[in-house]
Amino acid sequence: MGGTSSISSMTGFARASGGDGAAGWSWEVKSVNGRALDIRCRLPQGMERLDPAVRGAVSARLRRGNVTVGLRLSHAPEAASMRVNRAWLDELIALAAEYRGSDDVAPPRFDGMLALRGVIETAESPDDAECTQDDGAILETLDVALAELVRERQAEGAALAAALTQRIEEIVALTGQAEALAPSRQEALGERLREQVAALIGAGSPVSEDRLVTELALLAVKIDVTEEIDRLKSHCAAATRHLQEEGAVGRKLDFLAQEFNREANTLCSKASDSALTEVGLALKAAIDQFREQAQNVE
Repeated sequence: MGGTSSISSMTGFARASGGDGAAGWSWEVKSVNGRALDIRCRLPQGMERLDPAVRGAVSARLRRGNVTVGLRLSHAPEAASMRVNRAWLDELIALAAEYRGSDDVAPPRFDGMLALRGVIETAESPDDAECTQDDGAILETLDVALAELVRERQAEGAALAAALTQRIEEIVALTGQAEALAPSRQEALGERLREQVAALIGAGSPVSEDRLVTELALLAVKIDVTEEIDRLKSHCAAATRHLQEEGAVGRKLDFLAQEFNREANTLCSKASDSALTEVGLALKAAIDQFREQAQNVE
């Protein structure tokens, strides 16, 4: 089962930063397992306009997973202009005038009033062209973070592919054991039935030839696991093929895990001896491990 897998995990984390001298920004992107693609944007107040572009950028690169995208902004001190809140300062001056003649109250200093919170405000008023230019640069940095996230998910996907390949090889080997047990098992059950029929005849119980043929046919159907073995082989081949495919294959592997489990359950229900039952239980254990690992695949 050689070849190079291209599957991706659904878990990963990436960060990328940028700036233009007047402002700086940083993106953090985190993804965990999810049945579909669920995108959550955490943008600073006033940057909500980027939400559609962020979702579009994530959707263009990812197919499954719960993805959280966060943006942080910082502005250089020289990029901000200062202004006086004159209305608030006028109220303070008027209030100070009321208490100017009081001996119990020291006259307020003008620099003290300017130091009060809210008197001096930071004003940032870039024009629309600057905002548009910043948006483009900010989104370019998001592309860098998303590219890093994809690389991390692919690296984890390579480890997942190795683990899934090992599980498939276990299922193939166990299926081969079940196939090898089938002929001897049928012979043993047939011999047991012949002994039971001989005992009935020896006891004087009448057994018609037609009835004997019917019972043998029913027994053969009940114990035959040929179809289950053939399906298990087919599912193993399909799983190996999907691991070599490009793109998101997690849903396909999820479906195969269900099909694997169905055939293993049927095989166990048809098993009438300890050897085949033991193989069937080992198959179910390997399939459970395959299913758990497949749920991490994009």
